[in-house]
Amino acid sequence: MRLLVLPLIALHLLLVPAAPCDAPDELLAQAQALWQKGEKARAVEVITQAIAADPKDLRGYLLRGRMHEALRQHEAAVADFDKCLELDSKFAEAYNHRGSEQFIRGKIAESLADFDRFLALRPQERPGHWKRGITLYYAGKFDEGRKQFEGYEKVDTNDVENAVWHFLCVARAEGVEKARKSILKIGKDARVPMMKVYDLYRGVAKPEEVLTAARDAKLTPEQLNRAHFYAHLYLGLYYEVTGDKKRALEHLNEAVQKHRIDHYMWDVARVGREVLAGAAEKSR
Repeated sequence: MRLLVLPLIALHLLLVPAAPCDAPDELLAQAQALWQKGEKARAVEVITQAIAADPKDLRGYLLRGRMHEALRQHEAAVADFDKCLELDSKFAEAYNHRGSEQFIRGKIAESLADFDRFLALRPQERPGHWKRGITLYYAGKFDEGRKQFEGYEKVDTNDVENAVWHFLCVARAEGVEKARKSILKIGKDARVPMMKVYDLYRGVAKPEEVLTAARDAKLTPEQLNRAHFYAHLYLGLYYEVTGDKKRALEHLNEAVQKHRIDHYMWDVARVGREVLAGAAEKSR
C-alpha cells in the first residue's frame, strides 16, 4: 500500500494547540532539529524534558510516541498515545497511531477499535484508510473489509494491493472463483512486480511469473529487495487463500526474513506469518 509520510514534527504541530509557555516550545523545536540531524536518542531525551516541563501538553506525548514508532519501540509508543488520550479522549490522531501500533503488536481487536474511534472523529478519512481494511481482514470481518477496499477506489484506482486485499476478503467469504469474478479493475501500477501480481490473482499468470518479474527487472539493489518483498508477500497470501499453507508460510518467511523493508507492509507480512503459523500449530 502507498503510505503518505509527512514530516514528523510538522504534522505533530498542526494537530495540537500551542503550549501555554515558551520553554516546552523551545524544547520541541530542539527535539525536531536533533531528530532531523539523526541524533534520535538525544531527541527523545529532549522531548522527555519538554513533557516534564508541561505534562499536560499533548504535543510532547504525541511527538515522543511518533519517535518511538519510528524507532520500533512499540510498547513505549502505545504508552505515549495512551497518555494523549487520557488528556483528551477525542484526540483523533492518537487513536490512529495507536491503532497501527496495536496491529504491529498483533493485537487485532484493539487495532480495529482504535481505527474505528479515529474514523468516528474523522469520517472523511474512511475511504483512504487501507490499514483498517487489513485489520478487518485479520479480524475475520471479511465483508466489512471488502467494503473498506471498495471505498479506497475513490482515493487510488492504480493500486494493485487494494485490489488484492479486496480479493482476499471476497475469497475468504465467498470463495476464490467469486473473488476472481469480482476483482477490482485498476489502471497501471508502475511498481515491480505489481501488475504481474494482479494477473496472478485474476487467474491469468502463474506464481513463478511473479518471481521472474521481480528478479529480471533492472532495478537498484534497494528497489530489487522491495520487489522481492512484495512478490513473496503476495505469493504467500495467494497460497494461503487457495489452501496451500506450506507454500504460504515459505513465501511469508522469505518476505519477512530475507527482504525486510522500512514500511508498514513489512509488519503486515510478519503479523500474517505469525497468524498463519499459529493456526498451523493449532491444527496439529
